[in-house]
Amino acid sequence: MQSSTSRFFIFAVFLFSSLELNAKTIIKADALVDVETGQLIKNPVVIIEGNRISQVNSGSAANVQLDDTVIDLSGHTLLPGFMDMHVHLTSDATVHGYRRLAVSVPRATISGVKHAETTLLAGFTTVRNVGAPGYTDVALRDAINDGDVIGPRMFVSGPSIGVTGGHCDNNLLTAMYGVKSRGVADGPWAVREKVRENIKYGATVIKYCATGGVLSKGTKVGVQQYTFEEMQALVEEAHMRGLTVATHAHGTEGIKTAIRAGVDSVEHVSLLDDEGIALALEHGTYFSMDIYVTEYILGEGAKQGILEESLAKERIVGQQQRDSFTRALNAGVKMVFGSDAGVYPHGDNPKQFARLVRFGMTPMQAIQTATIHPATLLKQEAELGSISTGKLADIVAVKGNPLDNIELLEQVTFVMKDGEVYKHTEQ
Repeated sequence: MQSSTSRFFIFAVFLFSSLELNAKTIIKADALVDVETGQLIKNPVVIIEGNRISQVNSGSAANVQLDDTVIDLSGHTLLPGFMDMHVHLTSDATVHGYRRLAVSVPRATISGVKHAETTLLAGFTTVRNVGAPGYTDVALRDAINDGDVIGPRMFVSGPSIGVTGGHCDNNLLTAMYGVKSRGVADGPWAVREKVRENIKYGATVIKYCATGGVLSKGTKVGVQQYTFEEMQALVEEAHMRGLTVATHAHGTEGIKTAIRAGVDSVEHVSLLDDEGIALALEHGTYFSMDIYVTEYILGEGAKQGILEESLAKERIVGQQQRDSFTRALNAGVKMVFGSDAGVYPHGDNPKQFARLVRFGMTPMQAIQTATIHPATLLKQEAELGSISTGKLADIVAVKGNPLDNIELLEQVTFVMKDGEVYKHTEQ
């Protein structure tokens, strides 16, 4: 027979465990940006149980229990965790051009660990990594998911797919070295095989290059690289396996061919014409336009090893891309936030918000490009993208009202991902 002491001990353990299971985190703030309705909610109270949001109230006091954690963010505005749809976490902004030949796959992975934490602490709780050598992004994602390192939730592509000698190939060495990037594939069946290979090794999105690029040696920005048949085969294979497809495309014909082939998002979109806009509207294609990065390339790129050839190309396309952004925005094309971080320093991603506003968006629209719209693009709108009941608890905060001053988003003071606080500072 159990003694009264042992029965009391068992009861105490049970009671303590029950309290832990029922413990809540309660966040109070001055305001909350509701990205679904486009409204600002005053005096919100957000209740989190485990890693999910259980309630979002306005102006009402929460029923606080002894074991609850209360986070008072007076003077702050809450926003959903930001989502960047175009990053390269295993790339370093100080290593461009021929310097990249000295970077091994293990070294790139280690750099990714540092960049992942920096990105998360800047407020980006989810990213889409669109191109990484040797499946370094897959390894980084798995390490984050396993709790070994700190970083954002990652959707990863593995090696970008592209034609021989194109933007996604390695063109820095001569023929005697026989170097070819792992994602190179020519012909419809070859690109299908490459999609299958990327999925086999852990890719959750597919990224390919439809045109030449700024930072690739020997490619012309406006020139299409894959035929329609190749693009169609690639997209069909990815969609058949349930993955979305992003395409690098600066040039006019490459943009339009990619949209006709069924891509989910077009990256960069520099040389856009009216037909391209019409096609994007017809197909519901998202544009991901990195309109901040030109400032870093032209201002700092030469010091970081960017080739003169690439600088010359950026001088041509930088302003045209920004003009294309404004025209596409005014026409109603769907937009997502894509910074191209890795070309410029990780953690500076929020600087793009101000450029989105400068070139035509309202602050609310700019915030929506980094929250609810990416969630919809990734087919994750039931889990991510807004501070709503039932969704994962990805929440950031800034002091003041970002709808009055969008640059406040460059100074995130609070970061929660999956219900866990990673940053909480006062400014």
